[in-house]
Amino acid sequence: MWRTSGWILVGSALILALSLGVRHGFGLFLAPMSSEFGWGRETFAFAIALQNLIWGLAQPFTGALADRFGATRAVFVGGVLYAVGLVLMGMSDSAWSLSLSAGLLIGIGLSGTSFSVILGVVGRAVAPEKRSMAMGIASAAGSFGQFAMVPGTLGLISWLGWSAALLALGLMVALILPLVAMLKDRPLPVMTGQQTLREALKEACSHSGFWLLAFGFFVCGFQVVFIGVHLPAYLVDQHLPATTGTTVLALIGLFNIFGTYTAGWLGGRMSKPRLLTGLYLLRAVVIVVFLWAPVTEVTAYVFGMAMGFLWLSTVPLTNGTVATLFGVRNLSMLGGIVFLFHQLGSFLGGWLGGVVYDRTGSYDLIWQVAILLSLLAAALNWPVRERPVARLQAQMEAA
Repeated sequence: MWRTSGWILVGSALILALSLGVRHGFGLFLAPMSSEFGWGRETFAFAIALQNLIWGLAQPFTGALADRFGATRAVFVGGVLYAVGLVLMGMSDSAWSLSLSAGLLIGIGLSGTSFSVILGVVGRAVAPEKRSMAMGIASAAGSFGQFAMVPGTLGLISWLGWSAALLALGLMVALILPLVAMLKDRPLPVMTGQQTLREALKEACSHSGFWLLAFGFFVCGFQVVFIGVHLPAYLVDQHLPATTGTTVLALIGLFNIFGTYTAGWLGGRMSKPRLLTGLYLLRAVVIVVFLWAPVTEVTAYVFGMAMGFLWLSTVPLTNGTVATLFGVRNLSMLGGIVFLFHQLGSFLGGWLGGVVYDRTGSYDLIWQVAILLSLLAAALNWPVRERPVARLQAQMEAA
């Protein structure tokens, strides 16, 4: 059993590293593509925002298919669409072709190759007491992908140009396809009296903690996509070299490795909702200090390290809480619904960043909104109680 679950964890980690590592470098394409085609920042920002929206809308359905038929098919199809989307993005020369490739195809591809589906595989493969830690390890792998891929993506752009760089990234994402064989995920057997899909949805939707987690996760999406897409351009606006933004994104990825691992470890020992409250409060503090201090390379790097530690630490804690509340049979689907709210926030964070900049010439308003949303997310997660629903409690007592 340990060897099987370890093998699954390695495969899951590698897939997340490729999927999220490539995705976190999209902000580096904003300047060269916008410059070549004469776009404002809103055009590129809208395509990435659409990607996040499509990703979120597709995620509950992709998760439900993974729960019912096993994740391997969902991951394989997602990998194909992701790779094709990158190739077509490299050939884009208009707003609509960019939205089709970077928005629609990559968005659907990410829904099959990212957290909700992959962490569902991990959740089913390990014992409950090790679940939070295993999810933290898999999430940290996605962060390592960001750390490794963001500088690599900049190198590809400098060497090959933005178009050929996207073609190369498409070939890299295609490596997900052979990695699918490592997952060995099978749907849990249907037992007499087992919940139907409709019953699982009804149970979750009637639980206040489910919605509090979802609305809190909205804030996470808003912040990380706004920062991931617009921070490099923001730093250039502050008269820092373009390489500074790339280094900051890489530092976010590096320190997120430690952050997600630590969050997974703490989540097995402390209340996950209370940890989420603390994380969102710390994000507000980090952003306030970054905006208050003079913007230099040093302060930008410190911001990257601090924000990186808090970046995706929310993911194992949020998915782990959903697993505790409702069990793992429908984890990919229920996690996908919560993730939909994350992506609604991602859409607004990415798109409004471009809109506000093009209208005002500044990101100040969006930074202020990000701070206020942090405080809201902290308040939303505080009342969540990490107790299994009555159905699971009855099963545990009967066992």
